[in-house]
Amino acid sequence: MDKLIIGTRGSRLALWQAEFTQRQLADIGVDSELKIIKTRGDKIQHIGFSKMEGKGFFTKEIEDALLRGEVHLAVHSMKDLPTNSPEGLCITAVSHRANPADFLIVRKDKCESIMLKVKKGGVVGTSSARRKAQMLDYRPDIELKDIRGNVPTRLKKLEEGAFDAILLAAAGLERLELDLSAFEVVKLNPKEFVPAPAQGVLAWQTMENDLEVRRILKQIHDSSTSRRTNVERKVLNLLDGGCQMPLGVYCEVDKMGYFHVWAAKADQWNGTVKRVRLSSGTSHQLAEQVVDALGQ
Repeated sequence: MDKLIIGTRGSRLALWQAEFTQRQLADIGVDSELKIIKTRGDKIQHIGFSKMEGKGFFTKEIEDALLRGEVHLAVHSMKDLPTNSPEGLCITAVSHRANPADFLIVRKDKCESIMLKVKKGGVVGTSSARRKAQMLDYRPDIELKDIRGNVPTRLKKLEEGAFDAILLAAAGLERLELDLSAFEVVKLNPKEFVPAPAQGVLAWQTMENDLEVRRILKQIHDSSTSRRTNVERKVLNLLDGGCQMPLGVYCEVDKMGYFHVWAAKADQWNGTVKRVRLSSGTSHQLAEQVVDALGQ
């Protein structure tokens, strides 16, 4: 194969992820090029995820291009991927995990010396049901407003005063090396403000029967990350959840090989948050134990 064609979204962050993939492939002597594909999540910017039906808002059109043979592999933010791939496709490899946390970015003129630093009654922007539920759990006084657009667009809206603070994934902010000096950055602990399953991880998806591409991608696969995200995504799968579910799951493996899982779930974005922490010497049945502990 002369050159791999990589399917990707066209946002600045998606292109960073695709170009990172290109560098990983170049390191093992594989040439590649990018094919930009617009997804439903890119096209529909005027409503929040909770009002959009189905799953795979940022992945379906890229998966369709894979199935038609227009691209050899797709690069996704793994947290955007439904837990069940379409027939004929599979997740072949995953990247190392970047910072899994969420950051709360606060306007400096809207800061107070209280929990999470947002002023009492402040307006916080997020379209994530998970972030909304956990934010209200800590700060029931705040007002939540949906926000859409890529990361720089959201920061611009914050700068212009449409919000007092916004919630964003740390990995995206750090990958784009954005200047946040104009804001107060509250770095949330992923064990307390629990991230989305597989947040901070890239997934490389291929045709199931494309053994040549799958062999190539196995050379850049991070098996340690995979062990942890398998647990997180299995919880999501067992709960039949997607972007609209207020669910956070975070897994670590310590030096002794023990698994530790933190999970937070609400029935709806403004519902009561149930939190659990479990540890186990094995991942076997661990996701099932988490689901049971959540009362599901």
